Amino acid sequence: MNKKLKEKIQESLSTVLPITAVVLLLSIFLLPIDVGTIALFLTGACFLIVGMGFFQLGAEISMMPLGEGVGHHLVRTKNLLITIVVCFIVGMIITVAEPDLQVLSNQVPSVPNAVLVWTVAFGVGIFMIIAVLRILLNISLLKILIVLYPVLFLVSFLVPADFTAIAFDSGGVTTGPMTVPFIMALGIGFSSARCDKNSDSDSFGLVALCSIGPILMVLLLSIFYNPGDASYSIAEIVELATMQDVVRQFIIALPTYVKEVSVIIFPVLLVFAVFQLFTRQYRGRQILRMLVGLLYTLIGTILFLTGVNTGFAPVGIRLGADLAGGPFKWMLVPVGILVGFYIVKAEPAVQVLNNQVGEITNGTDSMNRCLSIGVAAAVGLAMIRILTGVNIYWILIPGYTLALIMARKTDPIFVGIAFDSGGVASGPMTSTFLLPMAIGACTGVGGNITTDAFGVVALVALAPIIAIQATGLLYVYKSKQPVETEVPEDTDYEIIELEEE
Repeated sequence: MNKKLKEKIQESLSTVLPITAVVLLLSIFLLPIDVGTIALFLTGACFLIVGMGFFQLGAEISMMPLGEGVGHHLVRTKNLLITIVVCFIVGMIITVAEPDLQVLSNQVPSVPNAVLVWTVAFGVGIFMIIAVLRILLNISLLKILIVLYPVLFLVSFLVPADFTAIAFDSGGVTTGPMTVPFIMALGIGFSSARCDKNSDSDSFGLVALCSIGPILMVLLLSIFYNPGDASYSIAEIVELATMQDVVRQFIIALPTYVKEVSVIIFPVLLVFAVFQLFTRQYRGRQILRMLVGLLYTLIGTILFLTGVNTGFAPVGIRLGADLAGGPFKWMLVPVGILVGFYIVKAEPAVQVLNNQVGEITNGTDSMNRCLSIGVAAAVGLAMIRILTGVNIYWILIPGYTLALIMARKTDPIFVGIAFDSGGVASGPMTSTFLLPMAIGACTGVGGNITTDAFGVVALVALAPIIAIQATGLLYVYKSKQPVETEVPEDTDYEIIELEEE
């Protein structure tokens, strides 16, 4: 096995193992789940581990270099019109290739899939232009966010209330494993060409702005379609008696995801081919390396999606429904907090963000802890909403207000990292495990799925923004404290000895 691939799979094992252990312990001590469903879950975990390993290596050797290469070349052209057109087209193409967007389109049957996909892609394309212009013109990310978020909430007040949670969820799922590596690398390519003191901090923020576009577009889309018919098609829980039945489920599902991901990866391959045709940037061995990287990305995404959709989604539904239907409904909150704390570590896009943060700040441990704490709090709040029916505005509006206030006091690099982290934390693990868990819980308590269960992705996208900025404020506070230096004893002795001489 490729040594680098082996390392990536070992890293994936360390991130997937905790959430696997949590679910197993819950099935033993709290909620007895049948052996067949658990076997399905464990097999899905194996698919997840291997898939994440392939995906991370593929993103590292193909998606990231391609994004940086496109950014560098566009800056060198010094043609603003070409830059705008290319960013818009690439933003749309990469978004259409996002697996999470396909999941969202299937969850909102009141809007045709193609209409929803291309509307969201259009939003990402427009905001990709805004994000790149911000970098090139050296405009503060905070100033743009302070304008855009009030506009978002103002528009949301004007559209049907049933679509609010779905719209804010769309911002989270759009920036998933396919879009994040490319978009973040594109930011690095544009910002590094500036070579000034703010270039590092400005490399962050593209994911944050590209998450706003889909929210706005879906809100506007709800004016033309009836959101009252929106519903979530819950995955069926199949009765499994033997391991042969378990394996059969994955064999049946695998061709579907091979076809789906092959179609998804084609636009990325098209971007690479067109970029190489016009720039001749890569040579023979580099082209081969990029193609191998795209193949790894293809294999990893297929295995990952097969694992989470076939193995994790049924367990999420069963977990939520059993907890909500039992005598101790409030156990949903602590269980949600526990699951949220560990599940974010298994998000593939989080690993991509970790790599970029590590290069800029020389460390990611604090960020990982903040993401875990933030997502844990978000899932806890989502479960409280399901139990109480609290309107999502009571969390989103104070939450984003607090986040923007904190951003005024935080170092700019933490602002970019924080708002990017909201997009990367709400990926396929959230949409295929936490959302089904929320759906199951909402069904168990007899709540409104559209208004109460939807919104968990939006809350997961919000909480890390606050948590990481809190770390940034602590960092700023500590950096301002005077550092006490102690003079070693032997130094004093040498000084005294010199004075005597």
